[in-house]
Amino acid sequence: SGERPKKVLFMPAEIFMNELIGSLRRDKMNEFREKFRRVDTLILDDVQFLAGRERTQEEFFHTFNVLHAERHQIILTSDKIPREIPGLEERLRNRFEMGLIADIAPPDLETRVAIVQKKAVLENLRLAPEVAMYIAQSVSSNVRELEGCLTRLAALASFDGSAITVDFAKNALQDLVRNSDAKPDIDSIQKTVSDFFHIRLADLKSKKRTQHIAFCRQVAMYLCRKLTDSSFPTIGEHFGRDHSTVIHAYNLIMRRVTSDSAFRLSIEKIERELKSIRANAA
Repeated sequence: SGERPKKVLFMPAEIFMNELIGSLRRDKMNEFREKFRRVDTLILDDVQFLAGRERTQEEFFHTFNVLHAERHQIILTSDKIPREIPGLEERLRNRFEMGLIADIAPPDLETRVAIVQKKAVLENLRLAPEVAMYIAQSVSSNVRELEGCLTRLAALASFDGSAITVDFAKNALQDLVRNSDAKPDIDSIQKTVSDFFHIRLADLKSKKRTQHIAFCRQVAMYLCRKLTDSSFPTIGEHFGRDHSTVIHAYNLIMRRVTSDSAFRLSIEKIERELKSIRANAA
């Protein structure tokens, strides 16, 4: 067709920041700007790392405007939706929210089964449907873990020539999937929520009633009730509150999860983080 190939630049936000600092030191800002502005598509990964970096945000703001004005494509990834990234300037947040915001969640069960089956075919591994289902049900966090399970199965099966049954898979993969049903405890929920919202753990458990800390505390109480077997009074003890406060927090957050899809995505992200922590502790 004679069309020139599209120029795509993928860059983690931390590298963008480091290159900016280096260009400032060497007085080569024009080269820095030109590098980004001549691409057709810019993919900036982990954009939350721009938070609180005034000069970096200012430079990216101008880069964003130039690319957008020339109808180039900008793709940003982040661990939070734009309005929940602390320390992000309002003018950048507004521009980020102009585009399509998509949550990339872990694959559902049917998709995981399909991934396992396709990967098995690629590895010339004969896998019965019930074995594919067992692997997909046992690993829900990410595709790499599914692939790791298949690699382990293929290696062990070829080593001793065994047929890959569900029992064989259970024995072969027990250390990889043993903690998939483990529940988080109240302490890990409190720490994970504190980290997610960038507040001190001590503040979460304190008597402070500022709006942001109170909200984070309610989220933590909600997750404690949802993800553990602890009673309302027991959860209250961990926060220095009575059971009625926990009940109120649970109902409040549950209503918002039901009515606010963006908020629900954030809560699901915290839950995935907790699941990941438990899996890694195995």
